[in-house]
Amino acid sequence: MSRVTEIAPDVFRISTYAAGPDLQFNQFLVRDDEPLLYHAAQNALFDEVHAAVASLIDVATLRWIGFSHFESDECGALNRWLDLAPKATPLAGVVAAATCINDFARRPPRILEHDATFATGRHRFRFLATPYIPHNWESSLLFDATERVLFASDLLLQRGNPAPLADDVLANAIADFEAGQRGPFHDSIPWTPHTATGLERLAALEPRVIAVMHGASFLGDGAATLRSYGSALQMLLAGAGAPSRNRPA
Repeated sequence: MSRVTEIAPDVFRISTYAAGPDLQFNQFLVRDDEPLLYHAAQNALFDEVHAAVASLIDVATLRWIGFSHFESDECGALNRWLDLAPKATPLAGVVAAATCINDFARRPPRILEHDATFATGRHRFRFLATPYIPHNWESSLLFDATERVLFASDLLLQRGNPAPLADDVLANAIADFEAGQRGPFHDSIPWTPHTATGLERLAALEPRVIAVMHGASFLGDGAATLRSYGSALQMLLAGAGAPSRNRPA
């Protein structure tokens, strides 16, 4: 059963724990004049997530569906939401729309340029194109400027089933990332010439809540946490010119 927690005014975290991967899968609903769901979840979790959303709003009134990149936990059940909410529209960046969402989604997305802004009523949002942060070419993130909530997708991933909100997630996130480097999903976040700049742009937003896809959401000095996280990733991934594990030396 999914657990619902309000992590900021009218911003709700919907969390389902999966014992197999020892991982939480979190979606976020912004309850407003035009409700917004961030992360559509995978089809396997749809019934549980749908019940949680229905406890907060009339699902038919859902207006916007956002996600970071093209993966099942981000947008796998997108079309099922579109079937239930006749006015719902996906949000996608230029690259995501061209490479996957125009073909995948039941209805055309609203295509947003980097730094585009829009409102759902009381909440004002900024759309952030973040190539390869956390993963793919088409990656993007969303910032609720009203409540200073950064919807951060797979950044700061923590395994296990932690409490919904924490004032310190950094140590666990770094430890879990370092452990992941030794497993089959190593290099989940690539280090590119743009990574440091991209993370600094996120820190400059000074979020007070970081809504994390896997693990506890963070409450506190988001800028400091993102900068420390970036430094740790750089040390682990960029190092002193060390080659990536999936490339020959």
